Amino acid sequence: MRVVFFGTPPFAARVLQYLIDNHVDIVAVITKPDKPQGRSLHLQPTPVKVVALEHNLPIYQPELVSDIDFAPILAQYNADLFVVVAYGEIIKQHLLDMPKIACINLHASLLPKYRGAAPIQRCLINGEKETGITIMHMVKKMDAGDIISVVKVPLSDEITYGELEKVLCEEGSKLLLKTIKEFETGKPAQTPQDAAAITYAPKIELEECEVLWEKPAKDLHNLIRGVFPSPGAWCWVAIKGQKKRLKLLKTRVIKADSSSPGKILQWREGVVIACGENALELLEIQLEGKKAMPASEFARGIQENDIAFTP
Repeated sequence: MRVVFFGTPPFAARVLQYLIDNHVDIVAVITKPDKPQGRSLHLQPTPVKVVALEHNLPIYQPELVSDIDFAPILAQYNADLFVVVAYGEIIKQHLLDMPKIACINLHASLLPKYRGAAPIQRCLINGEKETGITIMHMVKKMDAGDIISVVKVPLSDEITYGELEKVLCEEGSKLLLKTIKEFETGKPAQTPQDAAAITYAPKIELEECEVLWEKPAKDLHNLIRGVFPSPGAWCWVAIKGQKKRLKLLKTRVIKADSSSPGKILQWREGVVIACGENALELLEIQLEGKKAMPASEFARGIQENDIAFTP
């Protein structure tokens, strides 16, 4: 089974490594171009490229994979399957039709829910009790192909985006390998998606990550864990009248009076802030320009009268 792998970020790199470790015949790897990073703006390879280099696999980094000039290069690999994991570009029909058997995609949600770029974050922000991995046939429309296989993952009220991503990567890698093996022995069954159940998961914008104390504590807690560690939830504070951005890294919902959102209900040994409904206990925070630290340690260095959460 000759497989061309498409992917870019760390999630995709871990999946690629798993397939290689389990002897899937990866004949070529397609990833996005290197990008400048840091103050030096040196070009950095994508995580998928790093894995491919370690295994001496052919690597291609077209600006647009669906550019007509790239098709003959891809066709020379005579692939049975194209496997796409968080590649970062919608693939056009002439490439979807190229592999002998199928073009399949690993998506980190229970489709048709959470189509789009940020399914892991969005399911946590929305307080879902379960999510999972879907392997589907690819079509030109985003995340709309027939479902081949699914694995479900229950969610706790405390799991973060970073933690869930690791779980889904592990479960998704195993499910993808199983699905590839099923293609080796025949065409697995497929199920059309239920159009009535479609929801979307657009990219997370930094502005969405602002903690607004007028909202219920549970909603804010879900936002904070849903975007941790990146891009991270934040709020404004005024310290001795100076406005600063405070990242909220870990929190807990506390039953409390909610008549004054943003009011400090507890300081020093525990930091509790009133919300539109109940309150949030801040467990770990990071003030701009500083390292992350326990909120209680942060509070011991500042007088309660010197800080406000509603500047």
